Order: sequence, then C-alpha cells, then structure tokens
Amino acid sequence: MTRLANKTAIITGGASGIGLATGKLFVQKDAQVLLVDSNEDALHDAMASIDNNKASYVVADVTQPEQVQNYTRTAVERYGGIDVFINNAGIEGETKPIPEYSIETFDKVMAVNVRGVWLGLKYVIPEMIKVGGGSIVITSSTAGVRGDPTMSAYVASKHAAIGLMRTAAKEFGLKGIRVNTINPGPTETRMMLSIEEQRVPGKNREFKQNIEKNFYLRPHYATSQDIAQMMLFLACDESRHCTGGIYMVDGGLTS
Repeated sequence: MTRLANKTAIITGGASGIGLATGKLFVQKDAQVLLVDSNEDALHDAMASIDNNKASYVVADVTQPEQVQNYTRTAVERYGGIDVFINNAGIEGETKPIPEYSIETFDKVMAVNVRGVWLGLKYVIPEMIKVGGGSIVITSSTAGVRGDPTMSAYVASKHAAIGLMRTAAKEFGLKGIRVNTINPGPTETRMMLSIEEQRVPGKNREFKQNIEKNFYLRPHYATSQDIAQMMLFLACDESRHCTGGIYMVDGGLTS
C-alpha cells in the first residue's frame, strides 16, 4: 500500500478519465496528490471521490505559463516538493481530413497537447531537481507511433509528446529525473466517446466493435484503471532504471 509513500504527485487533466483514475490509485498507494484541470466543477466532483486528506486541486489552463507556474508553486507550498509529474492533460480536436480541418482547432490541440506538456516540463523540472530527482510520465497515445486518418492535429501532437519526452530524458537523466511516455490505445473515456461520435454519429457500438477486432490481448477497450496501473509502475521506484521509453498500453493493437 505504500509504493508512493512520502511522494508528491501533480496530475494534469486530473478531473476525469485517466487522470482521475491515476489520482485515486496514487492516493491508495500513499502519495500526496495535486489534481490540475481547467474544469473546476469536474474537480469538485473528483474530490468527492478521493481521499481529501491526501489530495487537493488547482484550476489551471495548461497553455498559460503563469497558470502552470501557479500549479507548480502550489504543489511545493502545500506538500514541500514534487516527486512525480503526470503530464496528462490533452484534447482530441476534430475528426476531419486535413483540407477540411480548421486552423483554429489545430492550434488549440497543439496548444494543449504540446505547449501544455512543454510548459509543464519547463516549470516542474527545476523543482524536481531541488528534491534530487523524480519521475515524469507524459500521456501520448497509439497515435504517437502511427498515423490515423482524420486526426492530423492529435496525431502530430502525440508524436511531439514523444519527442519532448526523449529530449527531457536525455537532458535531465543525470539529475535523477526519469521521463517516459504512456501510449494508451482506445480507452473507455469521454475522449474516446467523442471520437466515436464524430466519426460515426449514432453508430458508436459498431465502430467500437470494429476496433476491438484488432486487439490481440482481449476484445474490449482498456479502462482508465488499466492505464493508471502503468502510471503507478513508472511513478514508483520499481522503474528506477526506466527512462526515455515508450510504454504501450493498447492490448497489442500496434504490435
């Protein structure tokens, strides 16, 4: 139960889905957790489902430097430092071919999924160095290792997340900071439901069944808890020799 004892974790995108599942698991493993999200109502709901003695939250837009600095500073002030950073906030954007894809949506996806990740690294890493190192996990996707028609912005952003991970892993390994990506496949979350609805309105079940035919491990989507378990491994000291890695959690979809 104490795999994360005496550790503090920041989790962006922490109000729902993979972020919230990770927060709950980390609290169970004795971590102090700061949930970060742009949706305060969702954060209130999240806190009702988690141990308030070990968790708190900050409302932040991860694309804004001063707000990223604020969640970083808040974690240090409340808990004394930062040991684990789950750099997870992300959006899916539209599902349209490139010529039909709006520039505004492309810019928004890149702002959240790339700029937001980069800003988190920029401001959290110096605090990790002060405590002698730590673990950073960036949420990428199967879309980070292959193309996916109609999802150009999302695919580009998740490839970029891997590039940022590999760079940070090399820049700060000797400072005791490990950096890896988790690359989930289709997962039972709001984001996946949105993608299904955009691609085949009203035919989610058929779309889902077609995807599940490509899984080699088991014929259904992952749960947020499945992804959280890999987050836990990469966050704790059991993965102390793991950095610069891409960790697929996709039921064999990309194998």
